[in-house]
Amino acid sequence: MGLDNFYATLKRRFDGARTKPFLTLPGAQLSYGEVDARAARIAGALIEAGARPGDRIVVQVEKSPDNVALYLAALRAGLIYVPLNTAYTPAEVAYFLNDAEPSVFICDPQNHDGLAPIAKSAGVQTIFTLAADGDGTLNNAAQTTAPFDHIQPRHEDDLASILYTSGTTGRSKGAMLSHGNLTSNAITLNTLWGITPGDVLIHALPIFHIHGLFVALHTAMLSACEIIFSSKFDVAEIRRQLPRASMMMGVPTFYTRLLAEGDFGKDETAHMRLFISGSAPLTDETFNAFEARTGHRILERYGMSEAGMIASNPLDGTRLAGTVGFALPGVSLRIANDAGAALPPGEPGIVEVKGPNIFKGYWRMPQKTKQEFRSDGFFITGDIGALDEGGRLTLIGRAKDLIIAGGYNIYPKEIEAALDAVSGVHESAVIGLPHADMGEGVAAVLVAKEGPVDDKTIDTALAALAKFKRPRKLFWVEALPRNAMGKVQKQVLRETYKDAFCER
Repeated sequence: MGLDNFYATLKRRFDGARTKPFLTLPGAQLSYGEVDARAARIAGALIEAGARPGDRIVVQVEKSPDNVALYLAALRAGLIYVPLNTAYTPAEVAYFLNDAEPSVFICDPQNHDGLAPIAKSAGVQTIFTLAADGDGTLNNAAQTTAPFDHIQPRHEDDLASILYTSGTTGRSKGAMLSHGNLTSNAITLNTLWGITPGDVLIHALPIFHIHGLFVALHTAMLSACEIIFSSKFDVAEIRRQLPRASMMMGVPTFYTRLLAEGDFGKDETAHMRLFISGSAPLTDETFNAFEARTGHRILERYGMSEAGMIASNPLDGTRLAGTVGFALPGVSLRIANDAGAALPPGEPGIVEVKGPNIFKGYWRMPQKTKQEFRSDGFFITGDIGALDEGGRLTLIGRAKDLIIAGGYNIYPKEIEAALDAVSGVHESAVIGLPHADMGEGVAAVLVAKEGPVDDKTIDTALAALAKFKRPRKLFWVEALPRNAMGKVQKQVLRETYKDAFCER
């Protein structure tokens, strides 16, 4: 078959479950055999359009079964799949097209007229839309082209996908993920989380991101699970599906929205065996409230575009609120100082990892790649964390979010935990802002549950913290800015309030 092509691993699972439901949608259901056949036809169309093994195909389309088949077709044909966030503007898409230099670009029909000229100016030879039918659609091309029934041979180090980072600190970087990266991480997670053919997964995540595309889809496909495939997270629809599902993977917002439903509880979740959360930190409050309401302890895990999944709380064993568990089997994890020297348990430092899941570097950025790896092969994640004596990891924040005020290192998560514990506070984000005397001043941006909380209550909640850690400025807002995966965009807050400590 395809040697080390990840699709060959998936195909072996598909061939034993061809009539089994794969993607279940409102009013429609596709079997594993149907999606596999559709992938073969799309692969044939891409090859007919001139795509060759190792070529990039850039995709900006809404979530759909055809989108899944397109991804599988790219793997099958040995192409490098480059998904883009559907929220990216034409100007942002232009950057990605010029950087990736794809042979094929696929977009939604309604965006074709605006994006086609951009793609052509970037030298893209073929532009398709992903629609049910019509001229210029990938589906139409797939119907009139012989299917590619083979699996293109690939080596484990050959690239399968490029995932662009958000670029919040500058130029977006393309994380290069190989067939070996995808295979190792998928098999490890499938085993670690005990996923079986009898599981039914609720999938309400986007599939331009590692969480929905690689973690959720890959692990389910390896066991040929049925997937309840939702275009987005709709609380009413998810609640309707929960009684017949066994797993759900989501971001913390999914869980807070369920908890906001006063009558949500154990009756709907009795059939569920596993709730998983990732992509953004899960607060202790949400973890504890969900357990109290449903009896389920959410399994939090930790990963990133450059590494797939890195650590996970155990399936069987203690899941602790505020922690992301232990390094995955086969993955080495350490906490290091700025020089890369390992730190003792309990001491915070930079999370560094090494293993078969780690990406091959940044697309066309050899110097940046070199900067992000230690000489012994460990990847510098940029996250700050600490390990306990047993090897359990607690994340403290991003290195770029570290606040240095008057020479003191301040970790925002510690302050946020104290603020979030205040009964009237819904959530908080602590940031460092330019300060003429201290270098940086600590500020907190807060969202109230009902109305602003008085300063005295906040002061009392922070009394246990050293004075240099306490916010000097408080800002109340209706909601914190978030990206598509629910992560708070602190760079937006830092820009909004950058002059807060400036003398007037």
